[in-house]
Amino acid sequence: MATMKLTPEVLPLIAERFRALADTARLHLLVCLREQSMTVTELAEETGMNQANTSKHLQVLHEKGFVKRERSGLFVRYSLANADVFKLCDVICGRLERESRARQRLMS
Repeated sequence: MATMKLTPEVLPLIAERFRALADTARLHLLVCLREQSMTVTELAEETGMNQANTSKHLQVLHEKGFVKRERSGLFVRYSLANADVFKLCDVICGRLERESRARQRLMS
């Protein structure tokens, strides 16, 4: 895998992507889209958010390239642009597990 050089010009672009992922609601939307494409209405029902908030969060995810949209009749269906975002989540989850085990050992 090629690694992009972390130049001062690239760092703001990376930070923008992390900011887009630094919201529980947006992460929830990505998890919902992991298995199948969904409409705003379906995502709102699945997450418990209202449609306006769902649309706002999907717009951010779309602008940053995490989701794509496709018109299907009267509806727009959203899907993951690329499942690679879950590689990052797996790295973080692994780290959280290790930290949790370390804390448990300290408390035993």
